[in-house]
Amino acid sequence: MIFYLIRRVLYAIPISLAVSLVCFMLVHIAPGDPINAIVPPDAPQAVVEQIKHEYGLDKPLPVQFGLWLYQVSQGDLGRSLATGRSVWSDLRPATANTLRLAVTASLIGFVLGLILGGLAGTFRGTWIDRIATTFAVAGVSIPHYWLGMVMVILFSVTLGALPAMGAGPGGATDWAWDWAHIQYLILPAVTLSVIPMGIITRTVRGVVGEIMNQDFVNTLRGKGMLPRNIFLHVVKNAAPNALSVMGLQLGYLMGGSILVETVFSWPGTGFLLNSAIFQRDIPLLQGTILVLALFFVALNLIVDLVQTALDPRIKRS
Repeated sequence: MIFYLIRRVLYAIPISLAVSLVCFMLVHIAPGDPINAIVPPDAPQAVVEQIKHEYGLDKPLPVQFGLWLYQVSQGDLGRSLATGRSVWSDLRPATANTLRLAVTASLIGFVLGLILGGLAGTFRGTWIDRIATTFAVAGVSIPHYWLGMVMVILFSVTLGALPAMGAGPGGATDWAWDWAHIQYLILPAVTLSVIPMGIITRTVRGVVGEIMNQDFVNTLRGKGMLPRNIFLHVVKNAAPNALSVMGLQLGYLMGGSILVETVFSWPGTGFLLNSAIFQRDIPLLQGTILVLALFFVALNLIVDLVQTALDPRIKRS
């Protein structure tokens, strides 16, 4: 395990460098001039050139990348063009909010997917299987943003049961795990959970279907074990595969929640990215994308290690 961990960490270094290069290039090849977002159209050319020099935008792209990479290695993600604050000061609370939302949505999707997939795989070909499969297909087919708007209309506008926007009565800075704040989390978390729920359901259904045909299940049946206990054994054997899918889905939710966070005005990285894109805020865009990408790389490593620890049958070469 130690050698496997060291090897994976060493693999992550060139991947992280490649990710940083891709993040830098994708932001800079996008159309538009970032200076136009912070200076008026009639600004003197001398002022424009001075601002470009302050942010290093007057240098060639390879030099800009080298300077940016050096700053990132020192823990400095630069300053926002729009606000003038450090990128990290804006990114830190936004990352915490998105992580809170993504973890909650992943847990909801994981639990529902494990239950529905386990039932569908156990009772394959029955009406239970058809209902679970219908939920799974609907979950991966319905667009996030559309479902979010429907839930706002239903639960916020029509029923008035849950708030539609924001992260708490006092904003996201004073978050606490109480009902006053959790009610703001319910709608975006449920909206985000439908896709991982559908994917995990289909994954677990296939795995459980294979496990049900294995010899140890037939042995348990022959010994007279109750069906619900057999079901628990089957789900336990399917959990490592579901865990790996859940880890990937958590990474996708961290980086792919921009539309849902915009619909619900949830102050996370998706909402931050949306603002940075419209303001052409290059330092904020680069820093946010880089942090999300590195989080995904680290999450893959953690999932591999946890999966190996849970299932000793998995051998890492």
